[in-house]
Amino acid sequence: MALTEAALITLDLATSSVRELNQLLHDSRPDAPAMRVLVRNPGGKHAIAVGLNAPCEVEIDGHVGYYCAGMNQLATVRVRGNCGVGVAENMMSGKVVVEGSASQSAGATARGGLLVIQGDASARCGISMKGADIVVRGSVGHMSAFMAQRGALVVCGDAGASLGDSLYEARIYVGGAVASLGADCIEREMREEHFRELRELLDRAGVEEADASQFRRYGSARKLYNFHVEHLRSYG
Repeated sequence: MALTEAALITLDLATSSVRELNQLLHDSRPDAPAMRVLVRNPGGKHAIAVGLNAPCEVEIDGHVGYYCAGMNQLATVRVRGNCGVGVAENMMSGKVVVEGSASQSAGATARGGLLVIQGDASARCGISMKGADIVVRGSVGHMSAFMAQRGALVVCGDAGASLGDSLYEARIYVGGAVASLGADCIEREMREEHFRELRELLDRAGVEEADASQFRRYGSARKLYNFHVEHLRSYG
């Protein structure tokens, strides 16, 4: 959803610094009226809109570099382009939407909120996620959801090798093909509560064309929770 013209602040990173932008956003308080900011000419710069802690709306018109919207709380951040490594890393709450594709480690260690990637995500999407939900309209690379602990990863396309390696209790839904499963990750039954969760996530992400009945669910076999010598080759 595009920002309205009312109360819209425009900041051009061709003439202003990322530090100035982030300071402006940090000055927005959780108890104040929501700030709306349009960022022009991001030029692939790093650490844009990081550490936000207020229900502001940020629209970035172009491509961004590393760690965009990292540590996000409460804010809604939309990237109208592609993003570099670690978008929405350690996000606590709020929503981050990438209209293009994402590089490695999208949503890494994220504890809450919703990350939506309209294109593809590279390797290690959702690595060590701890409660966030991630919806990828395209495909994801290898080692996605590695050591994911809580939350859900939805992949409407295909998944690369070693999906869900060393998975804990996060849930993975894949609509396409899976190259291979990682250690301790297995396909699990899709029950009605999982279809409900999947449909809700697809609705929240605005993915209307996906058919929930075509998805498969993957989860932990729970064999690596405790050390067993017979599973030695599965560790590391």
